[in-house]
Amino acid sequence: MKSQFMQQIQIPKLILTLVMLVVGIVFLLPFLWMLVTSFKMEKDVFNFPIEWVPSTWNAVENYKEVWLGKYPFYLYYLNSIKVSVLTTLASVVFSSMAAFGFAKLEFKGKNFLFVLTLMMYMIPSQAILVPQFITFKWLNLYDSHLGLIVLHCFSVFGTFMLRQFFMNVHPEYIESAKMDGAGYFRTFVSIALPLVRPAIATYAIIRFIWTWNDYQTPLIFLRSEMLYTIQIGMRQFSDAEGQFYALTMTGAVSAIIPLLLVFILAQKHVIAGISVGGVKG
Repeated sequence: MKSQFMQQIQIPKLILTLVMLVVGIVFLLPFLWMLVTSFKMEKDVFNFPIEWVPSTWNAVENYKEVWLGKYPFYLYYLNSIKVSVLTTLASVVFSSMAAFGFAKLEFKGKNFLFVLTLMMYMIPSQAILVPQFITFKWLNLYDSHLGLIVLHCFSVFGTFMLRQFFMNVHPEYIESAKMDGAGYFRTFVSIALPLVRPAIATYAIIRFIWTWNDYQTPLIFLRSEMLYTIQIGMRQFSDAEGQFYALTMTGAVSAIIPLLLVFILAQKHVIAGISVGGVKG
């Protein structure tokens, strides 16, 4: 009787697992085609049926042309890594400090200031592009990586997200730190931050991906080709070489590899952050 009941439970679970497996494979097929195409000769790209294993490999020539050709992806990579890493570090620092202040410190006008901060999230980024452009020109931050970093190092989303996690830090930890003579900064660094580390890691991953994928901001605020990030470089490359699908797919694969690596290496932190967020108290 018990084994019959277990079988009834396991069969729907098995069916659901198989369905999700098929759906996952369907979602992966475009990426697999893109990856395989980056290894092919141009004449073999649209062979039918699809050659999932290329009959003639051309990977070395394709990747050499993309990385070291007229549009050097190695330079775009270095620029994107520089901007993404520094933006992520700055945004995590400022957002976590602001979030801790809104969550655990008491000061006059705190709630009003927090609501005002959230209201800023309602303003579309396109609506403030012109004032930002004029301001950055005046500050001599236009056409520089520093301008891109400054523009994104303050995040309303990051502040709101991390505040929710800091709210779950029990007040007794803060009170114990005060009794031991720790100031606000020491309490923040030594007590609060370690307790919300999964949330910090999750936000850092999100911020890195957003910055790496950002197309609009570099398009508006960069003029020199030597400063282009990977997204602008990819667009310039596709405009010039778009008729060559093997090269275009090689560029696309090159552009998304860091995102895959970041997610694969840090997925446990994302899962931990979700788990912590799902438990109150």
